Amino acid sequence: MIEHLLLKGVRAIVFDAVGTVIHPEPPAAIVYAETAHRLGSKRTAAEIATRFRIAFAREESIDHANGLRTSEARELERWRNIVGWVLEDVTDPDTCFRALFEHFSRPQAWRCDTDVAATMDSLAARGYLLGLASNYDRRLRSVVAGLPGLGRPQHLIISSEIGWRKPAAQFFFALRQAIGLPAETILYVGDDPLNDYEGARAVGLRAALFDPHEKHLDRGFRRMRTLGELVAN
Repeated sequence: MIEHLLLKGVRAIVFDAVGTVIHPEPPAAIVYAETAHRLGSKRTAAEIATRFRIAFAREESIDHANGLRTSEARELERWRNIVGWVLEDVTDPDTCFRALFEHFSRPQAWRCDTDVAATMDSLAARGYLLGLASNYDRRLRSVVAGLPGLGRPQHLIISSEIGWRKPAAQFFFALRQAIGLPAETILYVGDDPLNDYEGARAVGLRAALFDPHEKHLDRGFRRMRTLGELVAN
C-alpha cells in the first residue's frame, strides 16, 4: 500500500541522513563523555545529553536569525560552540573539540538503520534515482563513502556546500536542481516534521515522515515506521 500511495509518479527518492538512515554509534552523549573524561570533565552522559539539546537549540536559533544561511566555516563554528558549552569543564577545550569533530567524520562512528541497504538496493533495482540530503558539512562525504549500506545514492546534498540549511526553501530548490526532475516526482523522506516534511512540501516535493517511534500520530503526516515500507509490495 505504501508503494502505491507514496511512489506513484515518483522518479527519485531523497533521504535525510542523520536520524533517518544513519545514527551515531555509540550515541553522541557517550562519545562526548568518554572524550571529555580523558580531559578532566566530571559531566555524566545524561548531563551531557541535556546540555547538548540546549546548545544545539541555541545554534539553531542563531541560524534561523541569520536566514538559515550556512557554510563550512559556519558549521565549524556551530560545532565548536556546541562542544565548548556542553563540555565547559575540560582542561583542553581545543583538543576536546578537534577529537570530537574528527570522530564524527569517520564511518566507524556511525551505523545505518537496519533496513537501509536492502531498501536502497531494491529501490535502485526498480529504477529510482536515490539521494541523501543533510544539514551537515563535508565530513558527511567520508561517512557515506565508508558505509556499505549507503553505496547506492547518486546524489549527496549537504547544507554547508550549497549555503543553506533546512528548512530553507533554497535548500530544497538546490536539491531539486541536483536531481534534475520536477518537484512532484521527487519524494523526500526524513525524521524531522519541520526541517524535512514541511520544508520539502513547501516547495512542492512529496514528503514522508520517518517516525519509527510513532511520536507524531496526531499531526496528519504521511508516515512510515520503517524505510522498508517503501518496498514492501
